Amino acid sequence: MTDKNDQIEDNDIPDSPFIDPTIHRKKSIMDESLVLTPDGIPMPSLVEVSESGTCNRSCSFCPRSGPDYPDIKEFIDPALVDKLAGQIGELGFKGLFMFSGFVEPMVDKNIFNLVKIARDHLPNARIEMVTNGDVLDKDRLLRLFDSGLSTLLISVYDGPESAQELEELCRSSGLNDGQFILRRRYLSVDENFGINLSNRAGTMDNAEHNIPSLHEPLDHPCYYPHYTFFMDYLGDVLVCPHDWGKNFIVGNLKDQDFIDVWTAPELIQARERLAAGNRGMSPCNVCDVKGTLMGLGHAEKWSENA
Repeated sequence: MTDKNDQIEDNDIPDSPFIDPTIHRKKSIMDESLVLTPDGIPMPSLVEVSESGTCNRSCSFCPRSGPDYPDIKEFIDPALVDKLAGQIGELGFKGLFMFSGFVEPMVDKNIFNLVKIARDHLPNARIEMVTNGDVLDKDRLLRLFDSGLSTLLISVYDGPESAQELEELCRSSGLNDGQFILRRRYLSVDENFGINLSNRAGTMDNAEHNIPSLHEPLDHPCYYPHYTFFMDYLGDVLVCPHDWGKNFIVGNLKDQDFIDVWTAPELIQARERLAAGNRGMSPCNVCDVKGTLMGLGHAEKWSENA
């Protein structure tokens, strides 16, 4: 690993209009929820489930805006969520369990049941969801929180009027400030659309807002695999949530247990290489994500566990 003092400096989140302000909140949750298994293995602080193959939008800064990106109207088997939540719950997970990823979770009619399954297994975790808000109404909002949701992050794409309408909907439904967050994604390209823009590990080459793949790997650490466990609707576990092309699948929860995937030799090797700033493997070699905005504590624990 690189010098600790350099890592700490890298890990600080800069005050910049191009950094999503919700990153500060997420970093705090990641830092506070770092726990070890009974065997001393660092647990993820973020478990993310991309529970379908579809979305009802194709934003210009998303790989889905490319003509070759697949839209597959298939949804996760609830047994997969039950297995994942149950196994991490038994190992003491208390971090952030999020329904998000490459999809719009609210197009899944079974989403309320999935939230309840996660909550039943994870009483001490934060259960959150990212949605574009298109299908939200009072009934759906209340059902989400009755099912066990902690916080709803709403990405607003259609302008300030839409943001105001969604805020009024949340407040009229009785939600408090800790239960919803509006993320303004309608800002101009000069403001990075209000998000942390990246080339999504090389899958933005054909997107409407093109961000090319790198020709040479960054010489910079990345901590995503140290603190994040990302599973899609097929049970495939990816090296990180930026791997929209599914170029680095580390396992599948249909056939494996969580701990076996989380400690798979290829994933441990990836962590070691990335912590040392070696991005020579696909898709990390074409990815432009900085990767050190959070997760330093997890990387240090993995280093101690080696």
